[in-house]
Amino acid sequence: MNKIAIALMLTWPVAVQADDVVIAAMGDSLTQGYGLIAPEGFVPQLEQWLQGEGVAARVINAGVSGDTTAGGLSRAAWTLTPDVDAMIVILGGNDVLRGIDPGTSRANLEGILQAAQTADVDVLLVGLDAPGNYGPDYKQTFDAIYPELAQEYGALYAPDFFEGLGATDGDLASVAAYMQPDGIHPNARGVIHIVDSLGPYVQTLVARTAE
Repeated sequence: MNKIAIALMLTWPVAVQADDVVIAAMGDSLTQGYGLIAPEGFVPQLEQWLQGEGVAARVINAGVSGDTTAGGLSRAAWTLTPDVDAMIVILGGNDVLRGIDPGTSRANLEGILQAAQTADVDVLLVGLDAPGNYGPDYKQTFDAIYPELAQEYGALYAPDFFEGLGATDGDLASVAAYMQPDGIHPNARGVIHIVDSLGPYVQTLVARTAE
């Protein structure tokens, strides 16, 4: 299956219209579409949303289930092919689940942004509202990574992948109707709300790229 997915990613640009902005959505299982049939995943729904708004863009699914920021950094170079015009970065959730030091995660995300900068690719960096189970210092340090790096590298910034679900104090248990039974991944209804929230940020990314 992974070989098929990679093959699709490599051949996708052949079907893209010349004036389409090609966006690589780099992430983990949230981007990959864990637990959902393909059309219900984040990337297909986002592309459909953009098309509904009249935005000439195609979105490549560069999500790898279980990936950390280190994994994203390791594949940044080959994800940023000459066909890619812009990139969405949605990484860090698995870092938090594993209790990885925020300084390590920050360095990895910075490396991804540097790779995009070198490739002259505009980026939308999607933030993370870390839980408080590692203590307030960990949460504060981790949450601050995204807005600080976005400002430093001139990337667009969206505060939270789950913002559109309207969770109470960031608690996904409060929006269980939009989540899969594991309480971590959104169901198809949840993805609709997530895309409705993130879509305008991506629309701005496309506009910036097309300038």
